[in-house]
This record gives sequence, C-alpha cells and structure tokens, in this order.
Amino acid sequence: MSDADGGLDQLVYLSCPDGRRLSLRRLVCDLIEEYGRHTGHADLLRESVDGLVGEDPPGGWSARSGGALR
Repeated sequence: MSDADGGLDQLVYLSCPDGRRLSLRRLVCDLIEEYGRHTGHADLLRESVDGLVGEDPPGGWSARSGGALR
C-alpha cells in the first residue's frame, strides 16, 4: 500500500456507534495489542498446567516427529 492510497492513516469502513470512523493505523495497533494480550494469557495457562515458566523447553526435551496431533 502506498501513501497515495492513504497508507495507514486512511479510514476503514467500520464505524463506532457514534459514527466516528477509525484509521487503519488504529485498527492494526488494536489487533497487535489484543494478540499480545491473548498470547500472554495462553502462557499463563500453559505455565499453570505444566508447572514450567519461561520460553525454553526443559533440558532433555525433544519434539516428537511423525503421527498426527491428538
């Protein structure tokens, strides 16, 4: 998308209940924020289930190969 097309400052076709229209920039920022929030929640759930914290797998862990996910 080029600046000639409006770039991230162009208005989107969605509107607020009061009639205001948001920019594409605002919509993208909101999506990034929501994604980050839900990813953080998923980490908390995983940590409560497996008891591990952080991003690295425990020592000696290896991915299983082959077969379908269950």
